[in-house]
Amino acid sequence: MVLNICRGHDMNLLTRRAVLAGTAAFGAFGAFGALPAVAALTALKHGDFDVTVVSDGHLVLPVSFLAADADPAERAAMLAAAGQSGETYNAPTNVTLVRHGSDLILIDTGSGDRFMPTAGKVWDNLKTAGIDKTKITKVIFTHGHPDHLWGTVDEFDELMLPNAQFHVGAAEWDFWHGDNATRGLPAERAGFVTGARRNYAAIKDRVAMFKDGDEIVPGLQIVSTPGHTQGHASLALKGGDGLIVTGDALTHPTISFAHPEWKPAADHVPDQAVATRQKLLDRLATDKTKIIGFHLPYPGIGMVERKDGAYRYVAAG
Repeated sequence: MVLNICRGHDMNLLTRRAVLAGTAAFGAFGAFGALPAVAALTALKHGDFDVTVVSDGHLVLPVSFLAADADPAERAAMLAAAGQSGETYNAPTNVTLVRHGSDLILIDTGSGDRFMPTAGKVWDNLKTAGIDKTKITKVIFTHGHPDHLWGTVDEFDELMLPNAQFHVGAAEWDFWHGDNATRGLPAERAGFVTGARRNYAAIKDRVAMFKDGDEIVPGLQIVSTPGHTQGHASLALKGGDGLIVTGDALTHPTISFAHPEWKPAADHVPDQAVATRQKLLDRLATDKTKIIGFHLPYPGIGMVERKDGAYRYVAAG
């Protein structure tokens, strides 16, 4: 999925308000509930897995990012009905931690300290919750956008998790290291490429590449969900009717479900992202699979139901 985001006024708005990185992210939230407190943490048991969702804070983004191609009036009406208004919205960032046997597995590392001042809170929140980050044995990245990757290193470009092995999709690794990462992205997003390569460089001696269908540990399987980025991946955990950590395959609790055909500005390959959303939503609704969404209202845990020829997100009670 290719970054076809940020243009003109939207990019100017984002660079003014998003600070540190000089570029943008994506996601969704708004008035769908209060933003989590600094130490927000939610835990559940799923099959052989102990799952914890930890807040990394939130992003502040232009509302137009939610569906750059949608009729502005229709988009505004849908958001207003959901209690969301204004030029910007707060997109929560939910990081998932999974314990399986002797492994403690982190899915994405959050924003770190160089993207937005409202994000990059995961390490402090883990510490407050009494979770020792040095005990994390594996990290799995859904994709290489700043809010999922830039927490990998500290201000000195040293690893935050010195004892972990890192898992990256081969297609994702190749994209961010290839010529198209610079030629295929808007010039104002050069910082995305620089940041991805900086964080990937820190893990190059301890990285393992994965592809669709690979198991990282027994019962935790890679599900290819490309389009948001070229190598975007979700993670399926076996047990019950299943659980899928969707990363940014679904980014807004209303738009991604009611209008999967709308194209968020953050998707690299918009048409592919649409096809991925539609296929994933059909699977989730049919199988009654639980999800954890990175940008859904904290803690991002819920299910998908069919509604009015499309879908709706139902947060876990």
